[in-house]
Amino acid sequence: MNTDNLCMGCMREIGREKQCPHCGFAADSVQVSPYLPIRSVVGGRYLIGKLLEYNGEGATYIAHDAQTGRTVCVREFFPLGLVKRMIDGIAVVPLTQTQDTYADCYRSFRELWVKLARLHEQSGLVRVTHVLEDNNTIYAVHEHLDGITLREFLLGSRTGYISWDKARQLLMPVLDTLEALHSSGIVHRGLSPHTLILGRDGRIRISGFCIPQVRTARSELKEQLYPGYAAIEQYGYKGQQGPWTDVYAFGAVLYRALIGTDPIEATTRVTNDRLMVPGRFAEQLPAYVINGLVNSLQIMPEDRTRTVEQLHAEITASPSATVAEEHFVESRRAMQQSEPRRAPAQNTTSRSKKRKAKNGLQTAFVSALICIVVGFIAFVLVSLYVLPEEYNVFRDLLDPEPVTEVTTDAAGQYSVPDFRTKSYTEVIVKDYYKSRFRFTKTDVYSDEVELGYIIEQSIEPGTSVPGGTEIRFTVSKGPERITLPNVVGQDYAQAYETLTGLGFVVSKTERANDGTRPAGTVIQMSQNADMQYEKGTHITLQIYAEPITEPPTTTTTTTTTTTTTLPPDTDPETVTHEVEEPAAEENE
Repeated sequence: MNTDNLCMGCMREIGREKQCPHCGFAADSVQVSPYLPIRSVVGGRYLIGKLLEYNGEGATYIAHDAQTGRTVCVREFFPLGLVKRMIDGIAVVPLTQTQDTYADCYRSFRELWVKLARLHEQSGLVRVTHVLEDNNTIYAVHEHLDGITLREFLLGSRTGYISWDKARQLLMPVLDTLEALHSSGIVHRGLSPHTLILGRDGRIRISGFCIPQVRTARSELKEQLYPGYAAIEQYGYKGQQGPWTDVYAFGAVLYRALIGTDPIEATTRVTNDRLMVPGRFAEQLPAYVINGLVNSLQIMPEDRTRTVEQLHAEITASPSATVAEEHFVESRRAMQQSEPRRAPAQNTTSRSKKRKAKNGLQTAFVSALICIVVGFIAFVLVSLYVLPEEYNVFRDLLDPEPVTEVTTDAAGQYSVPDFRTKSYTEVIVKDYYKSRFRFTKTDVYSDEVELGYIIEQSIEPGTSVPGGTEIRFTVSKGPERITLPNVVGQDYAQAYETLTGLGFVVSKTERANDGTRPAGTVIQMSQNADMQYEKGTHITLQIYAEPITEPPTTTTTTTTTTTTTLPPDTDPETVTHEVEEPAAEENE
C-alpha cells in the first residue's frame, strides 16, 4: 500500500486530498510538541499518525501497521517531567535528576503491557498485539477500536440513563473481565465511562490502562483521576489500593448508567456523603441491585465489597448467596423455636458423675478463656511496640495522634495543633480531633498547595480553646480550571489575547500557505475546546504562515533501523535499535 495517500487522522486512503473527507484531518497537520512527529516510524513497522490522547505517563497515537495493513494504536511511554526528546525530535532521554524514578516507571509500564498481551483471549479487553523497545523507550501496540465511549453512549440516549436490564447486559461482562485482570495481578484504577468502549458488536471493552503512579494523587507522575469514579485511597488517604479500588469504580459506573448523573467525588463524600438513589429509581430497581451499589460505593476501603466475585453475586442475587442466607435464617429460627427435652430420672451416682463432668468442662472453658485474653493482650503489646507502623492495627485506635499534639490545661481547654501540613480529609476522619473541635472549610484555588490540603486555619496553633470550638479551614482546590473556548478561525493575535486573558499559556506553530489562505488564521488547537483545564495550561495554536516566495532549503535525514524479533512462543516483544546516519543538506 502507498502510505503517502493515507490520512494521518484515521488511516484511510484519501489520494491527493488536502483534507480528509472522512474525519476532516488536514494532510499538512503537524504534531503537538513534544510528541512523535506525524509519519515517524516506530520499530521499522508502525507509521505514526495523529495524537489521540496523552497523560502523565505517555501518549497514544493512531498508527498504520505496515506488516498487516491494519490500523492500530501505539502507546508510547513518555512520562512528562521525567524525560525529554533528543534533537531529532524522536529519541527519548531521561532527565539526570529523574533517572531512578524513570527506571521504576519504565519497569511498571513494561510489566503491565506484557501481562495484558498474555490476556489476548479476553474479549472484554483491548487486544494487545506487540510490546517493543525503540528510541530509548518502550511502546505497546493494541487494536484500534471502532466504537464510542460509554459516556458518549449514555449522553446520546433519550433520558441520559438506561434500565437495569440494559445495564446488566452491557456491564456484567465487564465484571468477568475485571476478575481475569485481578487474577493476573492487574488493578485498573481508572475504570470510568471514559475508559469503557462500546464497539459496533454491542460489547464493552476496557481501555485506558496506565501504571499505578498515574492513578494515584501526589505520586512521581502527574495523576489522571476521574472524579466520581476514583476511590478515596487513590487521593492519598491512608489505605492500600487493590481489587476493591476497581469495585468502587465499577459501582460508580453502574450508578451513572442507572441514575443518569456522575457520583459525588469521594473526597467530598468523606465530609458530606449525600450520595443516594433517588426515590423514582429506587422504586424501579431490584432491592439487591441497590444493596450491591451501596456496598460497592462505601467510602472506606475496609467497609467496601472486597472482590468483583462478591459484587457479582450481590447485584445478580446469586442463588448460592441467597440459599446460604436463607439457610442461616431458617437455622436460627429453628433454634429459637425448639424446646429443651425433659431428661429422664437419674440416680444419685449418675448425677454426681455428671456434676463432676460439668465442673471439668467449666474449668476447661475458664482456662481457655484466660489463655485467649492473655494471648490477645500479648498481641496488642506486640502490635503497639514491636511491629512496624504499617502493620500496626491498634495504634490508631488507642492513640490516634501523639498526645503532645493536643494538650489539655487544668481548665479543660485544648491547645490547637498546626493543621496546615495535613489534608482536610486526614483531619476530619479522626475521632481524636472530632471529639475536641468542630471543623468547617472554605475551598479556594491554589497553585502552591496540593488539592485537599489545608492552607490556613482560623485559630493560630498553640491557642488554648474550650472543647467544641469551631476551627475554620481554607482548603486548596488545586490549580484553577478554566473552560477552553474554540478559537479556530480567529486571527492569531485575537486568539492569543483571548486565551492569555483567561490564564492559558499560548504558543503557535505554522502550516505552509500557498497564498490562498489568510496568514495568521488559527487552523487547529492542541487541546479540545469546551473542556476544562488548569490555569496555566499550555495551548499550541496552528496557524497559516505567510505565503512562501522563495524555494526553501531542506535537510534530509536517513535512518537505518535494525529489528530483531523474538520467537513467537516467547513474550510479545521486539527490541529495535536505531542508528542515525549523518544528515545530507541540499538546495532545491
